[in-house]
Amino acid sequence: MVTKIFNNTKRAFALKSDKELKKALFIFGMMNRPTLVAVGTRMTNLALKLNLPVDGLIKKTIFEMFCGGVSMKDCEPVMEKMYKMHVHSVLDFSKEGEDVEEVFDETLKVKKDIVEFANGKKQIPFTVFKPTGIGRFEIWEKVSAKEELTKEEQKEWDRVRNRVDEICKLAYDLDTRILADAEESWMQDAADDLLEEMMSKYNKEKVIVYNTLQCYRWDRLQYIKDLHKRAKNKGFKVGAKIVRGAYMEKENARAEKMGYPTPICEDKEATDVNFNAVLYYAMQNLEDIWLYIGTHNEVSTYLTMQLMDEKGIDKRDERIWFSQLFGMSDHITFNLALNGFNAAKLVPFGPVKDVVPYLIRRAQENSSVKGQTGRELALLREEQDRRDGNFTKTIA
Repeated sequence: MVTKIFNNTKRAFALKSDKELKKALFIFGMMNRPTLVAVGTRMTNLALKLNLPVDGLIKKTIFEMFCGGVSMKDCEPVMEKMYKMHVHSVLDFSKEGEDVEEVFDETLKVKKDIVEFANGKKQIPFTVFKPTGIGRFEIWEKVSAKEELTKEEQKEWDRVRNRVDEICKLAYDLDTRILADAEESWMQDAADDLLEEMMSKYNKEKVIVYNTLQCYRWDRLQYIKDLHKRAKNKGFKVGAKIVRGAYMEKENARAEKMGYPTPICEDKEATDVNFNAVLYYAMQNLEDIWLYIGTHNEVSTYLTMQLMDEKGIDKRDERIWFSQLFGMSDHITFNLALNGFNAAKLVPFGPVKDVVPYLIRRAQENSSVKGQTGRELALLREEQDRRDGNFTKTIA
């Protein structure tokens, strides 16, 4: 029998001081105003372009809210605090937007450093990389479109493949699981194919490599069914990180502009149905498919808990992990962890200027996702009232 656990704000915000709680209320209050987010985004980009000294302001506000620090070492106090409450960490170097070989090589080095840093640390069970962080978007796009590559492009693609193999092999050698992010649909086929190749090499006995399925794409249920069939035939296990998706407006706009059917579900309800269908299929095939469930949706989380309960699956079964972003949905993460489930936070880090694109995306998503920011605000206010003694409520 699955009980409702996510309204326990005392547990959810136990790590936030009164000052930090007030800051979170302020920041989510700002993000609840889309016009303000749009203006703030433009002003931030302009200030950085003009090299204005805004790093300090960003760091003390939205950076501290959604990032663990500027370096791996900087993140350690945050990770230790969370681990004491049974919440694990997934470190993510969140530099985006570069497209030169030297930067790709440097990013690969940082990603490998993270894998080595995570080695032997129970509080860091996963690491993560973004395909376009270690290879030019256009080369992923061209390979996905199955266009013929020039000799130079073939050499470039070989370097990309080698980088992916290098980081997956290191994860395999150090027994650390690695997640590959999903991106825009027009570059994703190449990533899917390459990650499947990595799974066939490194997921023979257990899952080391996970690919991400963005379930706002209506084709992902068929994709995981087909991948599962190929995996069984070739003798490897599937690592599936399932999320709803992060590029909906861009996907729909491109489809309309170029005159092809959008790969995105028609509305949020259809996306929810598709996500839960992918989740259900994976849960029926746990011997072959290991799950990393990246969701801020309570209904999908309760569905997973219910399926685990019905099947008699242990809460700490290594094949099922729940994850939310650092700074968001603490009511889900911490209550899951304190009720015995495998729970993790994705903890981005990096120099302030380098992670601004990530921070802007967080602000934009929070202002556009219906109900998300309002839910965060309501829970933060409830915890503020609880601490102020403005109402009485029994805490289990």
